[in-house]
Amino acid sequence: MLLVTGGAGFIGSNVVAALNGAGRSDVVVCDLLGRDGKWRNLAKRQLVDIVPPAELPDWLKGRKLDAVIHLGAISETTATDGDLVIETNFRFSMRLLDWCTANAVPLIYASSAATYGDGAEGFDDDASLPALKKLRPMNLYGWSKQLFDLAVAGRAANGDPLPPQWAGLKFFNVFGPNEYHKGTMMSVLARRFDDVKAGRVVQLFKSHRDGIADGDQRRDFIYVDDVVRVILWLLATPAVSGLFNVGTGKARSFRDLMLAAYAALGTRPNIDYVDMPEQIRGSYQYFTESKVDRLHRAGYNGGFTTLEDAVKAYVADYLDRPDRFR
Repeated sequence: MLLVTGGAGFIGSNVVAALNGAGRSDVVVCDLLGRDGKWRNLAKRQLVDIVPPAELPDWLKGRKLDAVIHLGAISETTATDGDLVIETNFRFSMRLLDWCTANAVPLIYASSAATYGDGAEGFDDDASLPALKKLRPMNLYGWSKQLFDLAVAGRAANGDPLPPQWAGLKFFNVFGPNEYHKGTMMSVLARRFDDVKAGRVVQLFKSHRDGIADGDQRRDFIYVDDVVRVILWLLATPAVSGLFNVGTGKARSFRDLMLAAYAALGTRPNIDYVDMPEQIRGSYQYFTESKVDRLHRAGYNGGFTTLEDAVKAYVADYLDRPDRFR
């Protein structure tokens, strides 16, 4: 069996869909479904079980698994409950790491580009302890992911026991189907698509930095299908371990993202720019762009979808349909 934590979430449910599509029905999801309709992300899937996180330690006793894909986390960059975030994102991950190590089970886990903070130290996925210790995440979520990266890297540096395969994935700005339960953490495209479709004005942030135009704040936007391909490649390539950026390697602006949506619908852009809230101006990232050299050197050659093609596929196959779920 394969265990996917966070399997009812955004990236996790897309991974489960891909596993089912590849003929694997022996998939177990560890997640909480809650009351926000997250179950719809799994409504078309075949599963062995859905295990609440609190029950996972008992469920794992005596189990044999092919791999653990650990994507479950509190992913809100605005989260403020430090104890809850550390228990969920760090300590739970450490227990899974120990279990995978003791039982010789590969572990593929979600890190985050949030570990890079404001980008002052660059976006190089160097897994050495000196490099990781230079990073300064700007929020609680990013720090919790950084703590786990440091723990895994420390064991690797010391020659301590680790799973037979371990891979941490620093996801950049992922967008695509099944993100709808994420509220304000949804991509701007998903949040604003109904406005785009209806011809209503779409608001983007003004720039509060010299030399950067309104709406020209840039991110490394990556389509969720590309992320899933990387994860499936790692599952099929057990000799590869390490910490890897997962982005396209090319930063694009929020304006580009929304213009691609208008182009996908064949409608005239209607974009306005509003002041960024003062409470986030000091911590707002104006630029993120992954370096994906290490992933390529490890042997990955699956490529990445261009922003325009990704938006076109997302709009045509999901956002502009009555059923938006994969």
